[in-house]
Amino acid sequence: MPSRSGAVHVATIDHTSKGKHYQTHLLRRSYRENGKVLHETLGNISHLPPHVIEMIRESLRGKMYVAVGESLKATQSRPVGDVAAVLGTLRKLGLDSVISSTGDRRRDLVVAMVVARILAPGSKLATARELNAEAALTSLGEALSLGTVNEKELYATLDWLLARQQRIENKLARRHLSEGSLLLYDVTSTYYTGRECPLAKRGHDRDKKKGFPQIVCGLLCNQEGIPVSVQVFEGNTGDPTTFDAQVQKVRRRFGLKNIVWVGDRGMITEARIQDNLKGVEGLDWITALRGPSIKALVEQGAIQASLFDERDLAEVTSAAYPDERLIVCRNPALATERARKRQELLAATEKVLQKIVTATQRARNPLRGQDKIGVRVGRVLNQYKMAKHFKLTISDESFAYERDLEKIGREASLDGLYVIRTSVKTDRLSDEETVGAYKGLSVVERAFRSMKTIVLKLRPIFLRGSDHVRAHVFLCMLAYYVEWHMRKALAPLMFAEEDEAAAAALRESIVAPAKRSPKAERKAKNKRTDAGEPVHSFSTLLRNLATIVRSRMRVAGAGETASAEFDLDTTLSPYQRRVFELLQVPPAV
Repeated sequence: MPSRSGAVHVATIDHTSKGKHYQTHLLRRSYRENGKVLHETLGNISHLPPHVIEMIRESLRGKMYVAVGESLKATQSRPVGDVAAVLGTLRKLGLDSVISSTGDRRRDLVVAMVVARILAPGSKLATARELNAEAALTSLGEALSLGTVNEKELYATLDWLLARQQRIENKLARRHLSEGSLLLYDVTSTYYTGRECPLAKRGHDRDKKKGFPQIVCGLLCNQEGIPVSVQVFEGNTGDPTTFDAQVQKVRRRFGLKNIVWVGDRGMITEARIQDNLKGVEGLDWITALRGPSIKALVEQGAIQASLFDERDLAEVTSAAYPDERLIVCRNPALATERARKRQELLAATEKVLQKIVTATQRARNPLRGQDKIGVRVGRVLNQYKMAKHFKLTISDESFAYERDLEKIGREASLDGLYVIRTSVKTDRLSDEETVGAYKGLSVVERAFRSMKTIVLKLRPIFLRGSDHVRAHVFLCMLAYYVEWHMRKALAPLMFAEEDEAAAAALRESIVAPAKRSPKAERKAKNKRTDAGEPVHSFSTLLRNLATIVRSRMRVAGAGETASAEFDLDTTLSPYQRRVFELLQVPPAV
């Protein structure tokens, strides 16, 4: 006897009668008899509402429906929106392919650490716990199919990444640098919380963390501020010394011969120019003069007040700088600020010096001795750095002081003045473009702020080995590479300037302080865009995306079967959809 068992399904039949179109929905069972597939109609359900028919169809296919009022239980929820935004941007940029052209677990672990650095910066142990499938604190590990992750594997992956650093930087250089490019280079230091890393040395403390050794990081960016290379030096390495390695790197490893270097006055010094740049074909530079050099130009008559009667910048020449351009700039706002700061420091110094005068004149236990008085005075002058502005008279029994008005006047005459020094000819960069290129160093400073404090939190550093520290810093640079592109795309929803042309048009000159466009001013004032969307910082925007979660749902009373569980993602708000539209990445991982 032939078997009548088979799959039950909903069959929809279309037909036309008297010019009208009809649909018939039949509940059928399909079975095989004598080698032929036959259909048995069990009933006509065309009279049911369309949504009920569709529910029956999907239920027969295995989809589970929960009756209204039947309880659901969320057994687990993990953020997916922020992961989708950052991981999607990284993949859109092709950074995973830059890290390694061959996809393997180590590359995926590097990608995971880069994304985690943006979303939740922490130690490698903390990162491993968040990625681990057992903990499931984030959807990142699932999106990359990482499974079980531990900190030892992440440390091994750092070693693998460091071995590939040069190849990765070479690829980034080919993307973002070319012959004739402007290269922005600057350094920073960060404190090291330990004593075991050979790189950690006592050095210039930029973080104001007394008692900690330092490491020095040199960052190389293109003119837009996109990072292409980072290098870690011992904490007692001077800024100019780090520059030598960058020149060799760009010429030999990146293969670029025609480059304009941009560095501050403490980086591209006279010694660096003479030893590394001058006379080398294709190598030009833009830097600035130090205060004593500017003072010498004023005394020689090369810089006069009449230069700024009509403009705030002027090109001058000096025999001390043959075959070079000197562009003198005067910023009135900067002059006012320096004058205000000087007066405050002078007043603060006098206030403490007067206490010493009083101590020498008191009737009971007066301060005596030239050496003792001198120690007290020296301590004050070292604190405020104002020794050059005072005339002092110290004896065994008295102390007197007065301002050196002549020296103060000479310094005041230099307020607001700075001089750009460059080997670039005028036909290549105008005066305004040269000054703008030097001011472009601010984008490197912005990168350091983000890497050290705002988002990526490079510090504190707990790693012990030099190689792990270097790999950690490189990992932070790759994270900033992703962050830079995200900030660029999301500028319309952030406090950042998005209409750079309008802002530039409002600026009186390249020397004058930058101004915000009317659109940026409205965003800052109203905390909303012109379309009424909320304006965020980068960090709060990511936190907003983190409210998009994927919840593992279970039907109450359905037992432990897998069919009783399903994933449910948060519905995106219009604002969140706008974010993903700007990033041009899908809103799911």
